[in-house]
Amino acid sequence: MAKIYLLRHGVTEWNAAGDRYCGLTDIDLSKQGGIQAERAAAYLKDIQFDAAYSSTLCRAYNTAQTIARKHNLCIQKDDRIVEADFGLWEGKTRTEFEQEDPQSWEAWVKDPKSNPAGKTGETAEKIFSRMKSFFDEISKNHPDETVLVVAHSTVNRIYIAGALEMPFKHYRRLYQENTGINIFDLEKDSFKLLHMNVAEHLND
Repeated sequence: MAKIYLLRHGVTEWNAAGDRYCGLTDIDLSKQGGIQAERAAAYLKDIQFDAAYSSTLCRAYNTAQTIARKHNLCIQKDDRIVEADFGLWEGKTRTEFEQEDPQSWEAWVKDPKSNPAGKTGETAEKIFSRMKSFFDEISKNHPDETVLVVAHSTVNRIYIAGALEMPFKHYRRLYQENTGINIFDLEKDSFKLLHMNVAEHLND
């Protein structure tokens, strides 16, 4: 059984600016995001990681790099764990796109499994499918190992919701702090959530 430490990346300027949706836009960490990554690295310094993976987007990769550096690990990038494609919501805050097209937001909230984000983006079902493909491969390739994975808020929550067999419309109840840590055991179709959104390292 693989033990997974799944993190959200550190904060970006877009996260801080009214939680502007940055999906596939390759926004880097802000100064504060770099500090958060360093704090997460210090918090995890005694964990014996056997492998490290990240999204191909720099905000996730640079968070993973900060943590992996303390463990002398090379990071493997994987595009299956990039953030959701938010379609026409990309670069906008929820306030902005709700005013422009409230029907699209309402459809996503009620049934993200079938309705794409931002009209032209991904459905939750598609997101879960690619995330599950990634984690199925991780569990196969790293049995009885501890693996660091750094991804993003929406995809992390949708994967965990799906793995727990929750309706995807409830994924937003699963909160993710920037550099929040989720820990779970994984083996084939066996998923055991041990801790979610651990954020003690962010306390001043």
